[in-house]
Amino acid sequence: MPAEYPRTEENQPSRHPERARYEREVVHTILDEGLFAHVGFVDDGRPGVLPMLLVREGEAVYLHGSTGSHLARTALRLGSLRVAVEMTLVDELVLARSTTNHSVNYRSVVVHGDAIPVRDERRKDELLAALVEKILPGRSRDARRPTAQELRQTAVLEVELSNVSAKVRTGDPIDEPEDLEAPCWAGVLPVRPVWGEPRAAANLDGAIVPPAYLSSGPRVRPA
Repeated sequence: MPAEYPRTEENQPSRHPERARYEREVVHTILDEGLFAHVGFVDDGRPGVLPMLLVREGEAVYLHGSTGSHLARTALRLGSLRVAVEMTLVDELVLARSTTNHSVNYRSVVVHGDAIPVRDERRKDELLAALVEKILPGRSRDARRPTAQELRQTAVLEVELSNVSAKVRTGDPIDEPEDLEAPCWAGVLPVRPVWGEPRAAANLDGAIVPPAYLSSGPRVRPA
C-alpha cells in the first residue's frame, strides 16, 4: 500500500497548500487521537453539519449516531450519502506581537466520501466496542454490551479513506518585521486536555470503586 494518499482536486487546500499532508501515518494518527468529528452533508438541497464520534479501523472511519438522526435516516434510506468528515486537534495557541498574526498550531483531517450504513448487527457491535475502547481503553470489557434492540436503534456509517488529506501548522508566530521590536511577549501556549477526577453517579453502590483505567495511568487524554 502506498505511504501517501493520492492528491485530488477535492483534497488540496487553496490556502497554505504547503501545510497539506498526505502521509497515511499522519492522517491515521490524527483520526486515532481525536474524539469528535464534524460531518457535513447535503440532503435535498439543505446543508447540515453534525458532531459525531468516530473510530478508525484500517482504511475506513466509522461514524456513530442514532438511527433517528437526519444524517443516518438519509443514509439508510438512500443506501449511502456523500459526506465531508472533518477533525481538528488544537496543539498550541500562537501569540504574535500583533493580533492580526495570532494563529493556532493544529492538526486536521478532511475526508470526502460516501457514508454507507453498516447493516450486519455483529459487525456493528464490534465497531461500537472499538469506539468505546478508543475513548477509554478497558471500558468495553467492563460495561454491558448493547442489546439487539439497542443495536437496531444505533447507526454506524462507514466512510472509506481514499479522498483524504491532513493539514498541519507548527512553529512560532510569524510577525511583520516592523513589529519585532515591540515590547510584547510572543510565543506559543500549549493546549493539553486532561481527564478530571472521576465522580460517581448518585445511584452507584458505594462498594464499587473506580476501575483501574480511571484511577491509574497518565491523566492526559487524547484531544
